[in-house]
Amino acid sequence: MQRKKSDSYFHVLPEKLNCAQSILKGFQKEFNISEQEIEDYRAWGGGRAEGGVCGAVFAADRLLRQIGKDSVAEEFKQVTGSLLCTDIKEKKFTCAELVRLADELIEKNL
Repeated sequence: MQRKKSDSYFHVLPEKLNCAQSILKGFQKEFNISEQEIEDYRAWGGGRAEGGVCGAVFAADRLLRQIGKDSVAEEFKQVTGSLLCTDIKEKKFTCAELVRLADELIEKNL
């Protein structure tokens, strides 16, 4: 069975997951992520990740580091022009597009 992409969880009722949570939910089975861990990432969406980084790339990097893989931040930045949530939003990227990009970068680097 094919994995459900992370962006299909973004802001969908009933959970209304943010960008960081959506990344975790999209890879929940592959990384054995608990529902509690996904809930804990509620604090990292909406530009609240460390240093104002986009929550989608923040979560992607955390997942990849768990398995000894390199950061996807530079690849993400090549597409978006920045890692900062506020800068990226000014460039008219939607959060769903950013979640989709981070999801694709994780898949590419697995």
